Amino acid sequence: MKAKHQRLVLVVIALVALIGAGLLAAWALRSQASYFYVPEQMTSDPPEAGRAVRLGGMVEQGSVETLEDGVTIAFVVGDGKARVPVRFAGILPDLFVEGSGVVAEGRLGADGMFIADNLLAKHDENYIPRELQEMSEHQKREVVAETGGSV
Repeated sequence: MKAKHQRLVLVVIALVALIGAGLLAAWALRSQASYFYVPEQMTSDPPEAGRAVRLGGMVEQGSVETLEDGVTIAFVVGDGKARVPVRFAGILPDLFVEGSGVVAEGRLGADGMFIADNLLAKHDENYIPRELQEMSEHQKREVVAETGGSV
């Protein structure tokens, strides 16, 4: 076999191996993907029960309720068009409050309740850490200057 043909065969084998590796990686990662839903999408076209997804929206005012076990909380996530009940057992993020944004990672139950495994609280662009809320503008600048940040 000529050297030209040997190189061609090696290139074809390398391409097949590369395509095979890419397909294998894509197949392995498909079950790890976590799709993002807003409440309107969750109610109109819900994912199959048990599939890992993310639900994002606003925690509705007056909906946060601590259940009788003292660890589990129930609340409602809404987007102005639809509402999804959520249940979470665990430690709440510091920024989790009614009326704020939240991303809940978990699964939709057969009863329509979203069972969250993890909560990510979102803050607005005007967020100020608790430590800086009581300080004057001058004190804030001094603290930020000491840490190397900017105001």
